[in-house]
Amino acid sequence: MPGPAKAPPVQITGSECVPAFSEKPAWAPVGAGWRQLHGSYHELGFSFEWHDFTAQKPVDWGRSFHPGSIEICLNLSGRGWITNGSQEMVFSPLTAGFYRQGVSCLTAGRAQGERHQFLTVELSPDFLRAHLAADDANLHSMAREIIEGGESVTMSGIIRLTAEQQQAVGSLRHPPVFASAQRLWYQAKTLEVMAGFLYCAPAGKEFFCQRQQRVSQDRVDRVIAILKKNFAEPPTLEALGTQVGCSSFYLSRIFSQQMGKTIAQYLRQLRMEKASELLRDGKLNVTQVAMEVGYSSSSHFSTAFHETFGCCPGLYPLATPTQRSVRED
Repeated sequence: MPGPAKAPPVQITGSECVPAFSEKPAWAPVGAGWRQLHGSYHELGFSFEWHDFTAQKPVDWGRSFHPGSIEICLNLSGRGWITNGSQEMVFSPLTAGFYRQGVSCLTAGRAQGERHQFLTVELSPDFLRAHLAADDANLHSMAREIIEGGESVTMSGIIRLTAEQQQAVGSLRHPPVFASAQRLWYQAKTLEVMAGFLYCAPAGKEFFCQRQQRVSQDRVDRVIAILKKNFAEPPTLEALGTQVGCSSFYLSRIFSQQMGKTIAQYLRQLRMEKASELLRDGKLNVTQVAMEVGYSSSSHFSTAFHETFGCCPGLYPLATPTQRSVRED
């Protein structure tokens, strides 16, 4: 259930954001697809929020950003974008990043027809100042500027979610402690997330384990690029290993560690994303879509699609679980 009621909605005049604010109007179109897990931005200075919905039309995501805040987004599925006019960050599945709503508003959206699953951690300026210092070594410039009283709109780069970060999302949704301990647990997790995202690696310094991680990440990135170009007729595991310069066994292991899923599971995800796009377009029937994304059997395609989206492809997107719950409400 959502946490305590927040302040009245934001009023926007020109490009300026007036501080009185509530997220509820922004998320009203997705119904139960948005909920607060823990915290209160106004009272505690942090808030964990979970989003799980299928967008029947483009979602104005920027309306949910608290003025002055830093918001960290861990994006599991669905595509989202944020821009300040001169810069843009694009969230694809299994990516993360953070951004700051300043005096002028960020523009942001979520793609139509896709299932969006992401967790956000919202941090108020007062909470950041209470736990960080401007002279902290390697503190990200965005956090440092807030501590020093700056008001610019800024964004980080996009990173890929590690398997550990994906597991952390699951833990945050289902905290492994008694209800009476959750206040303390979530506050500790807030500091842990800040430590992981709001500090930069020292320039020119790299531990051996970091180099191994970087090399592994590069190989996984190359595999992802190959699969995205050839998801209908993908190379064999052995061929993928040859192309990225390691054995198929090692590649399977590092891919699962980095992505939290096997290469076969990731390939299926790519195929389902493309299939949903083709079905929304409406130019191909179910059998043709199945062939287009690499399935020779319509029944196997229908089973995979139902497991992914919760409805058979012939009814997509009119019978997704999110739509049914909204209609029932």
